[in-house]
Order: sequence, then C-alpha cells, then structure tokens
Amino acid sequence: MPPQKPVISFDTDAATRTFKRFAALAAMAIAVVVLTSATVMRIDAGHVGIRVKLAGSARGVDDIPVVVGWVFYNPLTEQIVSFPTSVQNVIWTASPHEGRAVDESVTFSSSEGVNVNADIGLSFHIEARLAPQLYLRFRQPDLSMLSDGYVRNAVREAFNDVASRMVVQDIYGAGKGKLVADVTNKLRDVIAKDGFVIDQLTINGALRLPQNVADAINRAMEATQKAIEAENRVRQVKAEAEQAVAQAHGGAEAVREKAQGDADSILVRARAEAKANEIIRYSTSPAVLQYRALERWDGKLPLMNGGGSLPMLTFDVSRIGGSDADREKKLRELLGETAGEGKPAGEAQPKPVEKKP
Repeated sequence: MPPQKPVISFDTDAATRTFKRFAALAAMAIAVVVLTSATVMRIDAGHVGIRVKLAGSARGVDDIPVVVGWVFYNPLTEQIVSFPTSVQNVIWTASPHEGRAVDESVTFSSSEGVNVNADIGLSFHIEARLAPQLYLRFRQPDLSMLSDGYVRNAVREAFNDVASRMVVQDIYGAGKGKLVADVTNKLRDVIAKDGFVIDQLTINGALRLPQNVADAINRAMEATQKAIEAENRVRQVKAEAEQAVAQAHGGAEAVREKAQGDADSILVRARAEAKANEIIRYSTSPAVLQYRALERWDGKLPLMNGGGSLPMLTFDVSRIGGSDADREKKLRELLGETAGEGKPAGEAQPKPVEKKP
C-alpha cells in the first residue's frame, strides 16, 4: 500500500485572531497618520504662523507668532493660520496688460482742483511681530485682498492729502519726486501701526492731466526754457564784450609801456651824448685843436698870401670852460661820474685810506 499523506488541518480561529491583530495595527497606524496630519502644520519660509485659540478663557489670537517649521496644535481648540511676510508687489494701472484687466489707476487733485491720474506701484511686507495684530483686525490672511482694499484706499487718501497742498505745475514737473516722498512718509505713519512696512512707492509712467491743462503747462515750460536760453545768450555776449575790453585795455597798456620805454631810451641816450660832448669840450686844449687841424690839413698853401710866413691856425679856447684849472676840475668830475655809472648798482665806493700821523 502506498504511504498516506499527512492531513493538514487549518485553524480558522487562529487565522481570525491574526487578521484582527493586523487590522487593529493598521487602523491604529491610520489613526496616528490622520491625527498627526490634523495636529501638525508646517510653516514655510517667508511666512509666520498665527495661533488662534478657539475655546477656553484665553480664546482669541495669540500675540506671539509661531516661527518657521513644524507646529503641533490641538485642532479641537486651536487653529494655525499661515501669514506671508515676504515682499508683496502690487500695481494699480489703467492698462489692461498690467495688473488686472480693469482700470485700477489712482486719481487725486491738486490745490487748484485739477484732477491728476497716475499708475501707482507699491512694494511692502508685513512685520512678523505685528502679524497677529493685523490678522486680529482684518481676519484676512490673503494679502492680495488687503492690498486691493485697505492699502489701496490708504494710498489714494495719502496722494489726495499731499497733492492738495501742491500746484499742478509742481506735481507735473520738478515736484513729482517730492510728492512721492511725502506720500511715502504719510503712508508709513498711517499703516505702519498695523504691521505694514513700505519698501517702495512709485509713479509708473507719465502723469495724466486734462488736455487743456497739459497744453498750458507745456507752453509755460517752453517759455521758461526760452527765457533761460535768452539769459544764457545775454551772459555770453556780456562775457565776450568784457573780454574784448580787457584785450583792448591790455593792448593800450602795452603800447603805453613801449612808448615810455622808447622815451626813456632816447632820454638816456641824449644824456649820454650830452655828457660825452661836455667831456670833449672840457678836454679840448689849444694844442689838441692845433693837432686836429694839422691832421685834417691837405698840405696845400693858400694861393694868395700877403705876408712871407706860413699861415697857422690859432684857436681861442678861453671861452670853452674858463681857465685850465677850472676845466681840468670839471673834467675830473665828469670822468668820475662816468666811472661811477659803470659800476653795478648798489656797489659801495671804496673809502679813502686814512693815513695815521
């Protein structure tokens, strides 16, 4: 007879107990996952968590914001709201290609009551420590809705307040930068207490004015520019005239100095010639005159001679300079002056050596 196979009996009770254990473990795991997902929330970077207590005596918004990371809370008594603190950029423009497809531009009035329309850009963020206060006031974590409502109204009111103290020509011209700066400062005073921090406020593009006002301002600016150009031309002509006068004055001074120099030169030369003539006059004697006459005689005798002797030239030098002693004294004085003039200016004359007795 072939051997008989052992009969394997299946214990249904044990299998049931095992299945129940696995089912209980799975249910517990699912419960833990569900409970964890319901009681844990992640706060991403650029956000803060706001803990809202829904029950109990301390119900309301917690004043201390939750930092970035995983946050555990009781969903039955608490709620965690994620609030953005990164920089938000909004633009209110009339163009359908920027922002929304509707006209969101801002209109404000000048001191004359002229309406001015502008495209406004704003960059802001929320101060983290004031986020709970902001949420408590508006109950709105969506900053886009806050910017299109509360913030836009504050911007429009600030522009109206500041522009109402400025004339339209200043707003349209050089005062545009001052307008933006003053509106920025006013906004910081108004909405800073709610946690809004203004990073930048801009007027995008050109301001839009009524056509008649814009034409009048452009004509006034053109007239001002022409006046400035005319004033610059007058200054240039005046400067050129002053330069010509200065050149003429300089030329006249040069001619005057040259004439004075020429006159001084002639006077010095005349004085030198006169002194030379004086020296010659006082140095002349009968013998010198006789010698110079003989030098110039050509050796020819006169054709007619009444006497027998040769004629000789005689000179009367008594009137030249007095006596010989006077002429010699005067000549020594003149020669002494000439020798003194030849020495460098400021050179002291040598003192005579005194002989000791």
